[in-house]
Amino acid sequence: MKFVNKNTMNFKEIIQQDKPVLVDFFAEWCGPCQTMSPILKEVKDVLADKVAILKIDVDKNQAIATKFQVRGVPTFVLYKKGQQVWRQSGMVSKKDLISILEKFS
Repeated sequence: MKFVNKNTMNFKEIIQQDKPVLVDFFAEWCGPCQTMSPILKEVKDVLADKVAILKIDVDKNQAIATKFQVRGVPTFVLYKKGQQVWRQSGMVSKKDLISILEKFS
């Protein structure tokens, strides 16, 4: 999992990858975000290189959060070759996340 801050590789370059890129818009103060963090790690362990997971702290990256209309955290957005293919705000189960990601990998 990669964490994005202002000095990291260009966001647009990252989401252009051939494999699915799951973007987790989160905040450190967010309880549900903290609950999702180990779930995302387990999902990455299961799917390995089939998927990239990118974590974006909305407090440190307000411009990106605003541009992508993130109104609440956690918000998950899945990209495939730069196109948004799925989006959900709120918690998602490990089983559901794996199912969604496998559908696009």
